[in-house]
Amino acid sequence: MSMQGLVAEPARADDNARLPIGSVIDVAGSGSQIALDLRRLEECMGDADPSVSLSGQVGSQIKIRVGNSWLLASVRTQRHENGLDHCIIARVDFLGEGEEERLTGRIFAFRRGVTRYPIPGSLVYPATSGDLRQIYASDGRANVAIGTVFPSRDIRAGLYIDAFLGKHFALLGSTGTGKSTSAALILHRICESAPQGHVVMIDPHGEYGQAFRGIGQLLDVSNLQMPYWLMNFEEHCEIFLTTSGADRQIDADILGKCLLAARQRNRLAEHIGKITVDSPIPYLLSDLAQILSNEMGKLEKGTNSVPYMRIRSKLDEIKNDPRYQFMFSGMLVGDTMAEFISRVFRMPADGRPISIIDVSGVPSDIVSTVVAVLSRLVFDYAIWSRDEETRPVLLVCEEAHRYVPSEKNADGSSVGRILSRIAKEGRKYGVSLGLITQRPSDLAEGVLSQCGTIIAMRLNNDRDQAFVRAAMPEGARGFLDSIPALKNRECIICGEGVTIPLRVTFDELDAALRPASDDPSFSHLWSRSGGEEAAVERTVQRWRAQSR
Repeated sequence: MSMQGLVAEPARADDNARLPIGSVIDVAGSGSQIALDLRRLEECMGDADPSVSLSGQVGSQIKIRVGNSWLLASVRTQRHENGLDHCIIARVDFLGEGEEERLTGRIFAFRRGVTRYPIPGSLVYPATSGDLRQIYASDGRANVAIGTVFPSRDIRAGLYIDAFLGKHFALLGSTGTGKSTSAALILHRICESAPQGHVVMIDPHGEYGQAFRGIGQLLDVSNLQMPYWLMNFEEHCEIFLTTSGADRQIDADILGKCLLAARQRNRLAEHIGKITVDSPIPYLLSDLAQILSNEMGKLEKGTNSVPYMRIRSKLDEIKNDPRYQFMFSGMLVGDTMAEFISRVFRMPADGRPISIIDVSGVPSDIVSTVVAVLSRLVFDYAIWSRDEETRPVLLVCEEAHRYVPSEKNADGSSVGRILSRIAKEGRKYGVSLGLITQRPSDLAEGVLSQCGTIIAMRLNNDRDQAFVRAAMPEGARGFLDSIPALKNRECIICGEGVTIPLRVTFDELDAALRPASDDPSFSHLWSRSGGEEAAVERTVQRWRAQSR
C-alpha cells in the first residue's frame, strides 16, 4: 500500500488545512487506525497555525469527515511499518462530533460522544486553531478560564464551575510540577467568580495563607478555637483511648457512658430531651473527669479500675498540654457552635469566600481527628440544613493521600470514612470535594473514581501513572500517554468540568497570590553566612514554648 495519489498536487502553505493528510484504515468503538502521509505531515510542520503544524503527531487532534459533520479524534500512537513508503500508521481516540458550516467549512454545535462512525477510506484532515476555538468555546454555562489550550497560543481553557464542583475534582501531580500554585490559581478564579462562595481548605503545611491573605479567612492553632465537644463519640475515642483489641472495647464502653452523662448535665440537654453520645452538646472536661472518678468509686472489690485510670490520665494529659489549647481550652465550653460554623464555612462570606485552615501547628497525633471533625461538620451541616436554601460548600484537601489512604495503608481512622462518604454522597447535599495529592496510587481507589473531573500534571512514578490511567475515561487515554512528558504548569484535564479532554498550560499567577511552596535554593542559601547564632536561639525558644 502507498499513500501516493491521496493528494493530487503539491500543497501550498495556505492549503494545508484544506487538504487531507491521510485516511481511515480500521474502525473500532472508541477509536480507530489511520494511515498518514509522511510528506503531508512534513508540509504541515511549516504552517503558521500551531494546531496544523502539529497535526498527525502524538497528542494532536485531527478531524474526519462523516457525511455533513466532522468527527474529532486525538492521536494516541504512531508506528512505521516496513513496506509502506511515506506512510505512518496511527491509532486515534474519538473525542466528539460537530456540524459543518456550509459556507466556511467550520465546526459548530460540537458535542461529546459519537453517533456516526467513519468508514474505512474516509479522509483525515488537520484540526485548525479555528476548529479548536469552536470546540473549546463555552456553551454558555458559567465557567472560569485557567489557561490556554495546547498547542494554541490564544485559545482559552475554561472549567464549567457547576459540573467541576458538583461532581468533585482531583488535582494530581508529582512534587515540583507547580501543583500548589495551580491549585491556588483555580481557587482564586473560583473565588473571583463567586465572591459569596463557601470554600474550606485544609492546609497541612501552612503554604496557602499568603496566597489568600487578601480574600480569605486564615485560621490556625492561634485563632481556630475549635470546641472539643463538637467531636462525636468515634472522634472522642481516637483522642482519649490508647489501647487496642479487647481492652479498647472495654475503655470505649466506659467513655461512652461517662461522656453521655457529662453532656446531660448541660441545660441545653434539658430543653432538647433525648440526646445521644454523638449530640454536639457542650460539656465540661472537669465534669467528665468527675464522672469517671465517681464511676470508679462505685466499683466493687475485685473489679478492675485500670480502664478508668487510663482514660482519666489521658484526659489530664490533654488538659495540661498547651499544644492542645486551641481545642481543649476551658474557655471553649460556651455554646459557640453557630458562630464557629459561620466563621469556618464563611456564612456570610463578607467578601472572603475561602477559609484556609492551617493544621501544621496541630499535634501530629490528633491532626487526622481535627480534619475528621471539620469534614464531618461540613457534611452534617449540609444534611441538617436541607430545609433551608442550599448553600453548597467546597471542601479542599491538600495531601489527600494522608487522609483517605488506599486499603493497604488504611488505618481505620474516622477521617478516611467521612471523606469517603462525602465522595459518594456529598453532591446530593451540595458538598463538593477537591483532592490534591502527589501520590494518587496511595489514595483510596473508590474516592478517586468518584471525582468527576481529573486534572493530571506530570507524574514521574509508573504506579501513579497506571492508577490515573485506570481512573480516566477511555477517550482520554491518548492524552494520558503524554503525562510523563508534561512541562511544569502543564496538565491534562478530562471529565465533567470540560467539553472534551484537553491539554492546558496554566496561566502565570502573580507572585503575591502564590502559595509559599517554593523549594529552598541550596546553591544560593549555602553561599552566604551571618546571623545563625541568633536564629538558633530564637528557634530553640519557639521549640520549647511549642508555639510560633
